[in-house]
Amino acid sequence: MQKLLNLVEQLALQIPNADKVNKHVSNANIGWHIEHSCLVVIKITETLQKSDPDKFKSKFNFKKIVVFLVGKFPRGRAKAPEVVMPIENITTSHLEESILKTKAAIMELQNCEKNNHFSHPIFGSLNASETIQFLGVHTNHHLLIIEDILK
Repeated sequence: MQKLLNLVEQLALQIPNADKVNKHVSNANIGWHIEHSCLVVIKITETLQKSDPDKFKSKFNFKKIVVFLVGKFPRGRAKAPEVVMPIENITTSHLEESILKTKAAIMELQNCEKNNHFSHPIFGSLNASETIQFLGVHTNHHLLIIEDILK
């Protein structure tokens, strides 16, 4: 949990760079990556909390194992679902509010049961601890993109 909170803190530190873009790295600006990362944590936490732990079924998923072991996603392979696509013209105050909501969502993860779950389109059903791990890998993925935008 603390690792995920630290990653969100790193996102918050990038808010002053929100308008920066590097088309060689990403068509989106840094603000988009911050907001998208926040939306992913918030929306997945909501889904996890609403899930029925008794309905969780773990299945072998090679891609999940590789990504979780390596701790990275390949770039440019997946398109974000509409529900986690940021609005246009993201303001600094909006990003600051999103960071606060994201931190609150992370704290809510502590209340989830082990088998609360989230269904990922590529990795399948993830229990609470796997979901937290996924959120860390995803957030770090966007921090690395932000780092490359700033180079």
